[in-house]
Amino acid sequence: MRREAVVFDIGNVLVQWQPDAFYDRLIGPERRRALMAEVDLHGMNEGMDRGAPWLPSVRALAGAHPGWADEIMCWHGRWIEMLSPAIDHSVRLLRALRARGVPVFALTNFGVETLEQARARYPFLCEFDRAYVSGALRLMKPEPAIYAAVEADCRIAPGALLFADDRPENIAAAAARGWGVHLFEGPQGWADRLVAEGLLDAAEAG
Repeated sequence: MRREAVVFDIGNVLVQWQPDAFYDRLIGPERRRALMAEVDLHGMNEGMDRGAPWLPSVRALAGAHPGWADEIMCWHGRWIEMLSPAIDHSVRLLRALRARGVPVFALTNFGVETLEQARARYPFLCEFDRAYVSGALRLMKPEPAIYAAVEADCRIAPGALLFADDRPENIAAAAARGWGVHLFEGPQGWADRLVAEGLLDAAEAG
């Protein structure tokens, strides 16, 4: 089936999402491992991806772990440093597709408030034709319902969608619904796939 739209994940596809690397720089790998063992920062973030408010979530976790309060509060005050840098080749692919007239969507597990900050830092995140955001939908990948919500909204057949994500479980869930999928392991492989699908030529994908 001919692809009619391309769907991008955001974290680690268009922008690197590296909270562990941030904490390694801040407090060193050994203390970062201790922090992550004692404090469920990623669980807190998943709550925000499901729609929980940002600053109250961070403050509540800091209050529960006063010995790590300063480090936990960085998830608000210095969060944008965890989302860095942009993956420039992927951004060029996004823009090349749009220049070709190919509809480009985002499907991302992201908090509503954190995405606002991300868009302020990375304006290309405002360039999607449609954006499906877990925090707004109160649904998350790889839950089948979030893929169904995309299908219902865009009214494009599953087989006409081509979806890139860096998480195998998210790819598997989309493939189970009949979507075209690409496990993102780097922008060159994604570029090659877009050329193979006839969505870009080699020059556009370079």
